[in-house]
Amino acid sequence: MVSFGDLEIWLFLIKRLFLKKRFINAKTIINIIMLSPKRTKYRKQHRGRMKGKANRGNTIVFGDFGLQALEPCWLTSRQIESGRRAMTRYARRGGKLWIRIFPDKPVTMRPAETRMGSGKGSPEYWVAVVKPGKILYEIKGVSERVARSAMRIAAYKMPIRTQFIVKEISQLQLN
Repeated sequence: MVSFGDLEIWLFLIKRLFLKKRFINAKTIINIIMLSPKRTKYRKQHRGRMKGKANRGNTIVFGDFGLQALEPCWLTSRQIESGRRAMTRYARRGGKLWIRIFPDKPVTMRPAETRMGSGKGSPEYWVAVVKPGKILYEIKGVSERVARSAMRIAAYKMPIRTQFIVKEISQLQLN
């Protein structure tokens, strides 16, 4: 669900690009709408480590079927969005989809051919830190065959190995 504030920001940015007389294509609009935090306490972060398994977000909570990561990685906002798009296209607007990860870590890059020193580079894109066992997507309201196929298409977009999981029968009966 898109809030009015988000829509207002998008419209402002699109209007601003029009005022600068720049041609707006689909890629520009996607970059505006792409997953990223509204604000952060600090602009830059340390790289950190991805050791261990996910001890939070490793069970299906919202849907009936899920896509679970089997390897550690940084998933970019573009990869998350492309997986979401592939699943919604395949499900043909049937069922409900949940994205269980959010890219909240900025990745900085230095400009090409820059000499050593002069500090850390500027933030270029956002990533979600994914550990083995983390649920990436959940889906509900579609058959297992459709969910499995949609998740397989989304898994092709991911840079890691994933597995399709089903909510346990005891949990399904309680709901």
